[in-house]
Amino acid sequence: MSMLEITRRRLLQAGGLLMVSVAMPMPFKALADDVAKGHGKEIPLDQVDSFIAISADGQVTVFCGHVDLGTGIRTSLAQIIADELYVPFEKITMILGDTLRTPDQGPTIASASIQVTAIPLRKAAAQVRQFLLKQAAVVFAQPVDKLVTQHGMIKIVDNPEREISYGDLVKGESFNLTLNNDIALKPTAEYQFIGKPIARVDIPAKVTGGLTFVHDFRLPNMLHGRVILPPYGGADSSAPLGDCLLEVDQSSIADLPGIVKVVVIKDFVAVVAEREEQAIQAARKLKVKWKEWAGLPNLEPDDLLATLKAHPKSPRMLKEDDGVDGAMGKLTKVVNADYVWPYHMHASIGPSCAVADVTADKVEVWSGTQNPHDLRNDIVTLLACDREKVNIHRMEASGCYGRNCADDVAGNAALLSREVGRPVRVQLMREQENAWEPKGTAQLIQIRGGLDAENNVGAYEFKTCYPSNGATLLPLILTGVVANTAVTQQMGDRTAVPQYEYPNMRVVSEDAAPIVRASWMRGVSALPNVFAHESWIDELAYLAQQDPIAYRLRYLKDPRAIALIEALKKQSNWVDGPSFNHKNSQDDIVTGRGFAYARYFHSKFPGYGAAWAAWVIDIEVNRKTGHIKPKKIFISHDCGQIVNPAGVRHQIHGNIIQSTSRVLKEFTTFDKSGVTSLDWGGYPILRFDELPEIDIHLIENQAEAPMGVGESASVPSAAAIANAVFDATGVRLRQVPFTPARVKQALDNAAAAK
Repeated sequence: MSMLEITRRRLLQAGGLLMVSVAMPMPFKALADDVAKGHGKEIPLDQVDSFIAISADGQVTVFCGHVDLGTGIRTSLAQIIADELYVPFEKITMILGDTLRTPDQGPTIASASIQVTAIPLRKAAAQVRQFLLKQAAVVFAQPVDKLVTQHGMIKIVDNPEREISYGDLVKGESFNLTLNNDIALKPTAEYQFIGKPIARVDIPAKVTGGLTFVHDFRLPNMLHGRVILPPYGGADSSAPLGDCLLEVDQSSIADLPGIVKVVVIKDFVAVVAEREEQAIQAARKLKVKWKEWAGLPNLEPDDLLATLKAHPKSPRMLKEDDGVDGAMGKLTKVVNADYVWPYHMHASIGPSCAVADVTADKVEVWSGTQNPHDLRNDIVTLLACDREKVNIHRMEASGCYGRNCADDVAGNAALLSREVGRPVRVQLMREQENAWEPKGTAQLIQIRGGLDAENNVGAYEFKTCYPSNGATLLPLILTGVVANTAVTQQMGDRTAVPQYEYPNMRVVSEDAAPIVRASWMRGVSALPNVFAHESWIDELAYLAQQDPIAYRLRYLKDPRAIALIEALKKQSNWVDGPSFNHKNSQDDIVTGRGFAYARYFHSKFPGYGAAWAAWVIDIEVNRKTGHIKPKKIFISHDCGQIVNPAGVRHQIHGNIIQSTSRVLKEFTTFDKSGVTSLDWGGYPILRFDELPEIDIHLIENQAEAPMGVGESASVPSAAAIANAVFDATGVRLRQVPFTPARVKQALDNAAAAK
């Protein structure tokens, strides 16, 4: 039975079932009776809260509302369940993100799957085991403390030949348990799978060409659709979306074969054809006239600072000590600095794709979304249908680091399937994905502060602006179902409050609506915020002529952070002393070493902490060309309990490569009408021959709670690289990316100022 075929009905028909859930809408025995009578009534979709099911054959099916975005959580969650249930790992089947079969645990974001979502799963598994022990105690007429669980079996301690399987205990019966949050969990010392590098279960199908990716999914009688989007790629509320279409000349494609329908709903324009190449040809040839619009402000990299300063903001105080302004007046060395982050793309290797089948009775969508339950709500709004009819089947996609176009294209497919009465597959073109995917937003951080007479931090004021929101489903805007209005979300406060305990601190999040379509991306606002935090403290350490790590440790009280940093110093053979201690070098190629530390705090402020990470990076800078070459990156990482060390290493490695690429190369370009970085030539990423050597040290803390890993290692990246550039050249870089042209200009400016 494949994962796509597993339903509660099929599990019940296996001859017995034990389930743990938050709540059930009807007595479980009644549900079993319905199946036995052939009714097969499914649980209402808005009340699906089940976590774990054990069927009569001993197989364990686990239902989780989160999805695997390539992080390996399908494997890691199965390791947790296998350990807590004392069953073989191979007995576990994970069902992720399917809205018919899994609880709504929110979107898969913020490195929360292991840290947050796994908690109820672990407790449910422990409760299942305790229940089965009690059932076996009755069968064996033995007290529970005389029984032991091993490999999906329960045995009598003094007579281990007497045993019964989990499957036999539920055979012919159906049980439902309500989740007990106070259940005792398995002792760390008894772990069999947690902490082991179990091979990822999703890899074999990807290697052998098995059905994994939504791009490969096909349905009988399926058609192909392509959308024609307005010519203001990526524009947000300032563009006339929802009221910009002037004319569609359907006769312009009358000569093309295979056209099934041209769909026009306000500003939503699409073609549906029998074959994909026919849909592509029709979308390119269809004559569509739009209103002229060129209303974006100047978003060129060198103009972002002025544009972000002028953008309307709503200040929100996150932290304010007494006496900040008075302390500012007593500073002996003032360091006021503006840090600018550019627009970044997710840059998924394949454009987003989805398949939908809409009938009078049901709406089924196959999608690579990271937010299946939220997407279902959007589809309900888009189609104005009953929620119970809609189901999102989550499949693998071509990668995302937050909100890309996966949800938008699912909405496209659902609309087109409704219009033609057949299943429809829709895939975006590369230029559409690049233009319309919600960007990781540009960000402005402004710091005021400096040193007192004793070279201590005297005051610190930190203001951050991250103009972004959740990126409303694009078909909702284009069809006019949702008005195209400015929406502000409070997303700029991630790790805005530094972990350093400075005196006289003020931290402000200047919340703002998007300038262009922008939402969350890996590291959200934390990566730029830490770029500013860690660059600024590094600058003060230099002014105080102190070792940059030792100076930070004056203000860092977290013992795990201190232990992490001390381990990194040893790992990287750190040599104490002030930065930029070879000021008189005349070499064309100079070397530098930079340090940065962060613990990623995410989610709604004040949020919660994920893993700790610290970087030391060695670089070369060509002073003639401005080219930065990352040579070696040392990273020390503390995520508490490590569920799968291979998976953690893979995540850290990916974080390092992607964030290094973002810092050195990546930025989205615009003109007055929208995005102009519409292909790989316009949005370069780090090449294989540019990769640094990477040295990863995992801190062993298996007795601690597991922390999120998916983003934390990227957060110190920009500051570490900037600090290494200063160590090599004496020049501070405060605007990402550190392209050769920008570095060369900074070096020339510094030379001219001497």
